[in-house]
Amino acid sequence: MPLLIVIGIIVLIIIWVISLYNSLVRLRNRRQNAFADIDVQLRQRHDLVPQLVETVKGYATHERELLLRVTEARTGAVNARTIDEKIVAEQQLTSALQGLKVQVEAYPDLKANQNFLQLQEELSDIENKLAAARRFFNGATTEYNNAVESFPGNLIARNFGFQREIFFDLGTESRKQMEEPPKIQF
Repeated sequence: MPLLIVIGIIVLIIIWVISLYNSLVRLRNRRQNAFADIDVQLRQRHDLVPQLVETVKGYATHERELLLRVTEARTGAVNARTIDEKIVAEQQLTSALQGLKVQVEAYPDLKANQNFLQLQEELSDIENKLAAARRFFNGATTEYNNAVESFPGNLIARNFGFQREIFFDLGTESRKQMEEPPKIQF
């Protein structure tokens, strides 16, 4: 009888470990799936950026450095391979696009150009979708990190190579810009 109790306890522990492990796998996969959704939006964004740059080029011929920065940031974002690399590259592209938006304000004819307006609208739509996908990704990352760091999941996570993952955030440069009050001119 005591042998059956010991075997029963061992079986319950094994089932518990398997259950925790499978839960961690599901959470990791959910996070990766959430980033795949971001990837779809990023691909659309990357496709629009060259069109936007070419449209702006016609008006802002002396703004080569800014346009070069946007193009280089896009190339870096397209070539990034890992989730971590993509997050850093996208932060740089977002920063470059914000600089482009500020520069466009100096060209009233450009702001009235139909092609530019359409590209801006499409880019704005993609940025909104990206924001929603990033929120979902960060939610999935939070859930995953909580499972990896909380007891008793951390015991299983540590032994099977699960580790804390990074969030998709604004980055320090974008955060500084967001903290500055908007400049209103009449």
